[in-house]
This record gives sequence, structure tokens and C-alpha cells, in this order.
Amino acid sequence: GAYLMLAARAMGLNCGPMSGFNKAGVDAAFFAGTRIESNFICVLGHGTDENLFPRSPRLDFDEACQIL
Repeated sequence: GAYLMLAARAMGLNCGPMSGFNKAGVDAAFFAGTRIESNFICVLGHGTDENLFPRSPRLDFDEACQIL
């Protein structure tokens, strides 16, 4: 999955990996009668900046690390 996302991003695509989906439902809809099973879902495409949430605050180095 990670190689798929790295390749897609290298080609300029946005990736939206998802877990927590109805695995049995996806397998029944797309892979019925086969030995193939889903592992995760990854949405690929060209996104926009519209409706993006701002980046969450991050800790400064001094707040997160201590040099001993």
C-alpha cells in the first residue's frame, strides 16, 4: 500500500488511504467468488485546497525533546 501511495504522489496525485470500512461488504461487492480480499481503501485523484482543515499545532523541539 505504501509503495502505491508513494508512486501516486510522485505522479502528482493526492492519496486518501482509509481503514475502518466494511471489509465484508467491499469483498462481497468487488471480489465475490475469488480468493482476493481487501486490505485497505485508497482514494486517488487531484484534490483542491477547498474544505481542507488547517494543520494541527505541533510541539516545538524544546517542548518535545530533551538533550541529555
